Amino acid sequence: MSENNNSIYNKALVFTVVALVVILIGTIATVFVPMMTTAMHPKLENVTENPYTPLQLAGRDVYQKEGCINCHSQTVRPLKADVLRYGEISQPGESAYERPFLWGSKRTGPDLARVGGLYSDEWHKAHLINPQHFFPKSNMPKHPWLAEKQLDPVEIEKHAKLLGLKYTQEDIDALNGLTELDAIVAYMQQLGTYVENTHAIVADEAAFENAVNPFLNNQEKISRGQEIFDLLCIGCHASNGKGSAEGYDVTNVTFAEALPDYTDGMMFTTIANGIEGAMPSHLRFMTKDDIWSAAAYVRTLAK
Repeated sequence: MSENNNSIYNKALVFTVVALVVILIGTIATVFVPMMTTAMHPKLENVTENPYTPLQLAGRDVYQKEGCINCHSQTVRPLKADVLRYGEISQPGESAYERPFLWGSKRTGPDLARVGGLYSDEWHKAHLINPQHFFPKSNMPKHPWLAEKQLDPVEIEKHAKLLGLKYTQEDIDALNGLTELDAIVAYMQQLGTYVENTHAIVADEAAFENAVNPFLNNQEKISRGQEIFDLLCIGCHASNGKGSAEGYDVTNVTFAEALPDYTDGMMFTTIANGIEGAMPSHLRFMTKDDIWSAAAYVRTLAK
């Protein structure tokens, strides 16, 4: 009886050891080996080991210091709603050299993964100093001190060396006299610029060349247009449409001498597609009826 027990015990021990070895080999083969391959560490060709200029790196530090990651994510998820509103799905290669990555998860404010180039530097600066000037209902805190705090080139150089980033002394010296506001805007202006937005929704200008605004005499739609204007537009165009320091005077719908007659179709495509570096596209999150309504309201300001 004891010999049988010993035999069973020995077999159980062998089985346990073999099982553990198989599990260990499987774990190494499926978890650790792939981590050593280039496929697990994708990089975009236009993303270099120095992904930021010294000013952008300083801005990234300001972004973290001010807690922007607590309210803004930097990752466009593979969801239709995300793509329609924010642009191209985020790719792992974009963050290949990020230390640490700032993807975030909470969206008290909008995602910023593709914000680069949507607005001018002046717009970003004015928005950071007083967000409620642009969006009266915004709960984003004001950051006026960013315009007053000077950058410290010595500290930025130390941080760059810790991250293994290489800059010339001329690059570092160029930071003298710049503020944290300059830095964070420079950082935000490069976000998402490594990837072309192939999901952009653009209104065909030719298709709207002879379009007539269907809501010009519809008071209900004009009132809706005013709601949209007050929510999204007064920051740049002011409540009376005459424009602020960051925006155009829309009471004169002739935006340039080259356009003596600013047609309804031109107005629609301008609102829909935006103006590069000045005004974002609105077709991503506004219906065509909303755009026509806003345009109809703007026409009343021009009278």
